[in-house]
Amino acid sequence: MKNYLFFLFLFFSFSRIQAQYQANWASLDKRQTPAWFEDAKFGIFIHWGVFSVPAWATNSNADGFGSGYSEWYWQRLTAKNLKIHPEFVAFHKKNYGDRSYQDFVQDFKAELFNPDDWANIFDKAGAKYVVLTSKHHEGFTLWPSPQSWNWNAVDVGPHRDLAGDLMASVRAKNLKMGYYYSLYEWFNPIYKSNVTQYVEDRMLPQMKDLVTRYKPDILWTDGEWDHPAKTWRSEEYLAWLFNESPVKDAIVVNDRWGNDTKSKHGSFMTSEYGHGGTDNTESTEGFHRPWEECRGMGESFGYNRNENLEVYRTSEQLVHQLIDIVAKSGNLLLNIGPTADGRIPVIMQQRLHDMGVWLKVNGEGIYGTRRWEKAPQYNKDTKLFFTKKGKNLFAITQKWEETLVIQNIEKPISVSLLGFKGDVKFTYKNNTLTILAPQVNPNTIPCNYAWTYQIVGGVK
Repeated sequence: MKNYLFFLFLFFSFSRIQAQYQANWASLDKRQTPAWFEDAKFGIFIHWGVFSVPAWATNSNADGFGSGYSEWYWQRLTAKNLKIHPEFVAFHKKNYGDRSYQDFVQDFKAELFNPDDWANIFDKAGAKYVVLTSKHHEGFTLWPSPQSWNWNAVDVGPHRDLAGDLMASVRAKNLKMGYYYSLYEWFNPIYKSNVTQYVEDRMLPQMKDLVTRYKPDILWTDGEWDHPAKTWRSEEYLAWLFNESPVKDAIVVNDRWGNDTKSKHGSFMTSEYGHGGTDNTESTEGFHRPWEECRGMGESFGYNRNENLEVYRTSEQLVHQLIDIVAKSGNLLLNIGPTADGRIPVIMQQRLHDMGVWLKVNGEGIYGTRRWEKAPQYNKDTKLFFTKKGKNLFAITQKWEETLVIQNIEKPISVSLLGFKGDVKFTYKNNTLTILAPQVNPNTIPCNYAWTYQIVGGVK
């Protein structure tokens, strides 16, 4: 018995020694971001839940931020928002009378949901990872969470493990996948009365269950703004995630772990519709931290039946935004909002299809690339962007020009236009490269929206 206790003591002592990260930011911030994330560049965000039933919001974010978010429908109906968002209350009263928000779950059936079809669309779009809302601020989970009894997609509504089914299909396409998770819940009575108990009994067990059950590649938290990270016990949870969880080596997390963590802590920094993020952030330890911009194709993340064509970004605008972000070391997490019955709206499919067609030609200049340190300063009028991979430089132009002039570049071995079979002429003098665009016609131009020149040997 003494020997058993001795070896047990040695085991736990060794386990503590092996813990690589301590439950504090100084230690957690030393963890390098797994390379796959910075290589991926393009991901798909999915906002899907009970809010997909009313699927409605005002059609403008002109008030500053977020009035057009249909996923906030329930919160907009509360008394304190009557003066701020009267349109939501009027819409609900007119169309649903006194029906409660919780009653919408009866119509969240996902009867047309085919996860293999979704995964095929994402793969053809050229996306390398997917992030599904496992639980938004409404508290409804898309997996059979024990902490969310009778308010999850298996107990009610679809009666199906939506999170697990999509994970299986996405991974079958060799794409990475993870989950969005809201730390807080608007109307959870325990959260409202005792946040400490909520964190202990609901939030932490729920997040651990999500990770151990599905082994995601990403955990994308949100709803952190009510409290600092200490209240959420974020450092404690991340120490478990990075030391003990089944995905401790490969998982990435964002920077939304408390109202004091954004753009400071996490595997990557986040911005949303251009708000509240930084690009190319350097940590205090001096190593590079990736960043990610998330946005919808229109103004909403959840499906908004009130959005019209003019609200949606064109395929060209989305491709151009991807180029701009990647040239600045970022990723684009582009959102889709499925319908309550499980369809991806056709206009969203079309946008994803067009991006996939462009990436099939130009992906070499996007995936696995990094920012070119010698690139000129970018601004809102910039049309020529740069990425690099090894000793190759990629010049991506959003406007077809007969001549491109690139300065501060090494003498190239060759220059080619991705997707074009013919030769590309160029001259080099005094560290300046001049590229002459090849003669093309509608049948030979390799793609629409933007064009990528690969410059072999253009980087030291």
